[in-house]
Amino acid sequence: MTGLPPRLAQVAQQIPAGASVLDVGCSSGLLLAWLQDNRSVDGRGIELDGARVAAAVGRGLSVVQGDADRDLAAFPDQSVDYAILSETLQAMRAPAQVLAELLRIGRRAVVAFPNFGHWRVRLDLLTKGQMPVTRNLPESWHETENIHLCTVRDFKALAAARGYAIEREAYLSGDQPIQWQPNLRADYALFVLRS
Repeated sequence: MTGLPPRLAQVAQQIPAGASVLDVGCSSGLLLAWLQDNRSVDGRGIELDGARVAAAVGRGLSVVQGDADRDLAAFPDQSVDYAILSETLQAMRAPAQVLAELLRIGRRAVVAFPNFGHWRVRLDLLTKGQMPVTRNLPESWHETENIHLCTVRDFKALAAARGYAIEREAYLSGDQPIQWQPNLRADYALFVLRS
């Protein structure tokens, strides 16, 4: 429908036309480019990997190289409508601090991540006694950038503890929406937060 992979399409659905956006961990800018072309957003991005930054800039996007764990402090308070962190939370050294920064910079934050509570992950841990390798977590534990894996329940507990309101949530298993028991059945979770 959107020309985006289902997970990015789920994120794109949360962003209204004409909004201002900061895409944190924007990779090569696929989502940001789509939002600019199809939703007329005023978008910019920050990405750690230099080659991905070059690819995004090559698309004509306003993307800077930076580390979200350190460099978000440079962005002004409430400077965008939406701060996006898509499939990057689990790679942050200080995820709670990054969430606080997102909600300082943006009026709302869109946060999406692989759900470590998914039944296949649980089954692998139970039957094999090893860290799972899945479609959403494809590298071995010693090769992955993922350092803070969480479940849907973990994320909701953090949001509640920090006083963040969850405005919307969406879940996928593969490409299919999940309506019930998302902590067990969804391999991907998305939340729209506000302070």
